[in-house]
Amino acid sequence: MKKMILALGLAMMTAAAANAADLPRSSTPYFSAPAAGFNWSGGYVGANLGYTWGKIRNSNVSPSGLEGGLQGGYNWQNGQFVFGAETDLQITGADDTFAPFKFSNPWFGTLRGRGGFAYSNFLFYLTGGLAYGGLKGENGLLTESKTHVGWAAGLGAEVGIAPNWSAKAEYLYMDLGNRAYTITGTTNGYQANMIRLGVNYHF
Repeated sequence: MKKMILALGLAMMTAAAANAADLPRSSTPYFSAPAAGFNWSGGYVGANLGYTWGKIRNSNVSPSGLEGGLQGGYNWQNGQFVFGAETDLQITGADDTFAPFKFSNPWFGTLRGRGGFAYSNFLFYLTGGLAYGGLKGENGLLTESKTHVGWAAGLGAEVGIAPNWSAKAEYLYMDLGNRAYTITGTTNGYQANMIRLGVNYHF
């Protein structure tokens, strides 16, 4: 009985192999290629919200607080490499007092280049460029406000969540250069770190 079952099994395997050999070959592979990734090319606008903390140079004042604003930019994509430029304008609640001085950073903006690597619907990038912003100093009697210029650099990740929408997380370091302040009798600047989340709409 076992010999009959074995012989029947061998016959069925031989027939199946013969039939498979007679099947026409198809140009279509038996697996499907992965879906195309998010298209990062083109312009975009968006908004962000985050937290910033830093230090006033030549002072013990360390402003920190929420920040948020708008951004816009343009990307060029070549294969998996993405290059672009972005500008943003932020308002912040960053301030701190160390008697007798109080400093705040009510606003800032940046103009930065971006370069990164796209994988599926993810984009990982580095960024850096110009930064500018306002510093306001107070000593209880006098108030002094100045606009500072410096630089910013950081890194981030962005993910396509719909055909025209993406979400991002970003770390940025900003250094606003020194200027002379009468109320402190020295030069002061602002060094800040920030982490922020944002969304972009792509055209």
